[in-house]
Amino acid sequence: MLAPFAGTVIAIAHEADEPVRAGTALVILEAMKMEHEVIAEIDGVLRRLEVSVGDTVDEGQLLAVLAPADPGSGTATAPEADADDRAEQRTDLEAVRARHAVTLDPARPDAVAKRHATGNRTARENLADLVDEGTFVEYGPLMFAAQERRRPREELIARTPADGLVGGVGDVEGHRTVVMSYDYTVLAGTQGMRNHIKKDRLFEIAERRRLAVVLLAEGGGGRPGDVDMPIVAGLDCRAFHLFARLSGRVPLVGIASGYCFAGNAALLGCCDVVIATEDSSIGMGGPAMIEGGGLGVYEPGEVGPIEVQSANGVVDLRVDDEAAAVAVAKRYLSYFRPGPHPAPAGAHDQTALHDQTALRDLIPTNRKRIYDIRAVIDGLVDPASTLELRRGFGLGIVTALARIDGRPLGVIANNPTHLGGAIDAHGADKATRFMQLCDAFGLPLLFLCDTPGFMVGPQAERTATVRHFSRMFVTGANLTVPTGTVVLRKGYGLGAQAMAGGGFKAPLFTVGWPTSEFGAMGLEGAVRLGMRRELEAIEDPEERRRVFDATVAAAYERGQGISMAEYFEIDDVIDPADTRRWIEMLFDSSPRGHWSTRPEKRRPNIDAW
Repeated sequence: MLAPFAGTVIAIAHEADEPVRAGTALVILEAMKMEHEVIAEIDGVLRRLEVSVGDTVDEGQLLAVLAPADPGSGTATAPEADADDRAEQRTDLEAVRARHAVTLDPARPDAVAKRHATGNRTARENLADLVDEGTFVEYGPLMFAAQERRRPREELIARTPADGLVGGVGDVEGHRTVVMSYDYTVLAGTQGMRNHIKKDRLFEIAERRRLAVVLLAEGGGGRPGDVDMPIVAGLDCRAFHLFARLSGRVPLVGIASGYCFAGNAALLGCCDVVIATEDSSIGMGGPAMIEGGGLGVYEPGEVGPIEVQSANGVVDLRVDDEAAAVAVAKRYLSYFRPGPHPAPAGAHDQTALHDQTALRDLIPTNRKRIYDIRAVIDGLVDPASTLELRRGFGLGIVTALARIDGRPLGVIANNPTHLGGAIDAHGADKATRFMQLCDAFGLPLLFLCDTPGFMVGPQAERTATVRHFSRMFVTGANLTVPTGTVVLRKGYGLGAQAMAGGGFKAPLFTVGWPTSEFGAMGLEGAVRLGMRRELEAIEDPEERRRVFDATVAAAYERGQGISMAEYFEIDDVIDPADTRRWIEMLFDSSPRGHWSTRPEKRRPNIDAW
């Protein structure tokens, strides 16, 4: 056995004439402050040692002579250390395992029981439900709150595991995703100095790897109790900049359960979609901040309850509890994965397409009768593939993710049950942001138009409609994804143009159903305005009304979809049963690249509103 390099003998593992097993150390050399084992390559007997402890040897110098074992002699049978002995020798590994165990739920039964008593799950339970089993790689689990100047280190390790933020990378239904959850059992899920650094790390990984992010945001905002790091205000925190910069680059999903205030709510509001449970209360300031500002004393549940935040547009998807929130987060992300996807497991009639001929009877022949626009959407798209966003806000517009032949797209539809389908300021904002969402991630857009136009009048103008309505034009004209418009019934004025990206020639197609009707403005108003002089010249009121009604009827006749198609102001009037064939035109057979592989964003960001 020769020295593999120059060094000093610091240990000799066997005596002369002692049996030696292959793979065991004979001599240990030290070089450059590192210890190296010289290993026996065969079973044998140590015949002679040529060095002693403390000797300095050169490379290639003889260390020992090892004679091969005689197969029949029974020599060289020194027992190997068994597994238990080896485990005892690895105290460093046991220390690591023990330290990690402190961070897990079984080590904190009281905190877990308190959480369960409220009907909620722990942060780790939610993440375990979200990610595929065995795929989660956690970042920073051994962190604890930066409060060693106030509390014993052992207490902080036991009571503030992961510094109140469990986060890492795992697969969500087979797709790598950054996932993180504030831990409300740790200092009320507040944003600590150290967990801010953890967020920064994960946000940067999401950007570098183009990974979607799911954030469970329950918590009370900034944590004033972290005193180990000298700061004045901490406004140089990078988390909000880094997270907001991800907008439009990767899908951002936020989940609010329980109380979500201040910095936690700021991150939540940066997300593309906000999912909130029935027990949630969301606000940019919690009770302490409100009271400190002299604005009154409130219970946490009074600040921003779900009824308020769903109706005002903060919440996109309202769900019963955390389990439902995790399930809908998975479903939402599925629309942004590459390739076609089937309807969700358990959905009814997954294999058979809805009978498209049934679409012919969904729009009443009575042009003034309302109908269910959601039934139209569900009848057009793949069964059980519709996920409606912001249902409680902007009631005159329906925005939904859906699929055609398994391929995802966005749907924007007027709702005739609210203001007759007129577009108000909230509806315009809702439609505009949904356009941005679809554009950012390459989802084609289908507009289902049935609108008498934009809402007008002094009351409407108090809502700044001029600016809000124009957002639809500015965004629609700059979309990079394919769009198509189907006019179900009313297609009037600027509102109808807004439902077509600014004009009927802007989409890849603009077609009408047999019930479609068109006009530059409401026809009754157009007749009153255009024939004012002629009508005023008729003295007999009955005759004046007869002329007015006849003129309006003629205008309706002229504004029918067939007339529009004859003058090629729309591309065709179609059988509703043929609509899916037109929609299939929206899907590019040679896409320019999925968002997860594009070097640049399609658009700078998705408007938070």
